[in-house]
Amino acid sequence: MVERAMLIGITLPGGDKQTTRGLLDELRELVTTLEIGIVHEREVSIRKPQAKFLVGSGKAEELIAEAQSRDCDVIVFDNELTAAQQRNWEQAAKDKILVIDRQEVILDIFGKRAQTKEAVLQVELARLEYNLPRLKSAWTHLNRQRGGGAIQRDAGETQLELDQRMVRTQIARVKRELESVIQHREVQRKKRMNVPVPTCAIVGYTNAGKSSLLNKLTNSHILVEDKLFATLDPTSRRCPLPSGQPLVVTDTVGFVRNLPHRLVDAFKATLEEAIVSNFLIHVLDVNSPEVEAHAETTLTVLAELGAADKKIITVFNKIDALWDEATRHELALKFPDACFISAHSGEGIELLLNRMEAIIEEEFAQLKLLIPHDRYDLVARLHREGGVRREEVRDEGTYVAGSVPDRLLAEFSRYQITG
Repeated sequence: MVERAMLIGITLPGGDKQTTRGLLDELRELVTTLEIGIVHEREVSIRKPQAKFLVGSGKAEELIAEAQSRDCDVIVFDNELTAAQQRNWEQAAKDKILVIDRQEVILDIFGKRAQTKEAVLQVELARLEYNLPRLKSAWTHLNRQRGGGAIQRDAGETQLELDQRMVRTQIARVKRELESVIQHREVQRKKRMNVPVPTCAIVGYTNAGKSSLLNKLTNSHILVEDKLFATLDPTSRRCPLPSGQPLVVTDTVGFVRNLPHRLVDAFKATLEEAIVSNFLIHVLDVNSPEVEAHAETTLTVLAELGAADKKIITVFNKIDALWDEATRHELALKFPDACFISAHSGEGIELLLNRMEAIIEEEFAQLKLLIPHDRYDLVARLHREGGVRREEVRDEGTYVAGSVPDRLLAEFSRYQITG
């Protein structure tokens, strides 16, 4: 168990120090989520990446000395390290300091938070693929010099080959299990899509308040923590709109900059909820100094998933804690269609619900119906699967005005009236 961490952010050629600072702040939150104490942070700029340490050998010695002087037992890089670089750092520190990067931190967080069968398997697969190239460095202590004329394999090589074969076998097993779980999930999704109830997905940067918003919209009590990646598994709840129109709202895993590609692929299953939904609610923390970069990250990942053409309601959350009103004014100019809300106090939620309902009205036909008294089952069905804005009993039947899903149009159109 490591307890004292030194964080290092490296500005590469073409990068800028402000971005490095922002990413290092984010790394601090990630490491804190693992309950590791942070005793020192360093920002370093380099002219050219070096193969051995990423930085020059002299700078590497300087940073290791800093870590040792502060009794650090782990150095955490915001930049991605190769397996060889990771081992070179640990050897330079005489194996007294563990060296990891952002990828490994995120993998550890995901491993602790995954709940569903699919999420657990996805994390296991990502971890195995991350560890495979790092097995070689784990067995260097078994190396022996070769002797004699014949080619001999040392114990390290033999053990390495066995371990690699074992890991590849595990990877193949996890992929098979995942395929089965994903097929089951797709069957469940098709069943859900056959029920013409509109859906929306809440997306956004991690810790922006997505789960809190889901709770507020649906009167639920799902996990809410002030931690990165508190939600890994998609959670769906029913949200009653003002008209009575049912809507299924899904909370999704939060985005983060420089998310390991392994985990982007691994959690596409979670994010696919965004692809099949009718529209998206993009939640941003109004108080984050990196809010515009966070918005760009989310929109980029959505585009990669094929969800860029979805209708999106941009929501700036946490206005109850807004420390600078000028920030709100500036963001309102840049995002003129955005809603400003507080999932905690409820401010702005009514406006958001109206915006959500307006989008559904655009997609669902708005009809006036006169349904015979002996077909009240159709009225009940419209309450379940459509939206009823007005209902009154008349002599000739039940008058209903509301939203009718496309799938039900043929069944209800015979009862349509113009008055």
